[in-house]
Amino acid sequence: MGIVKISDELHDEIREASTVMSRSINSQAEFWIKIGRLAERNPTLTFTEIIAAEMSRVKLQQPKGN
Repeated sequence: MGIVKISDELHDEIREASTVMSRSINSQAEFWIKIGRLAERNPTLTFTEIIAAEMSRVKLQQPKGN
């Protein structure tokens, strides 16, 4: 695991969002990074479409019976 330096302002925003979303600060930052990366790779998709695509991808990867 590496260390990523971010501004105090962004850290405060992550802390606030993590509280609202019931995630740890690290989990919230990881979520934003992942969604940002997916948005850059798929610039025509909306946030909702990105989430739906990820949900479908995860469902396809789960073994049958789960």
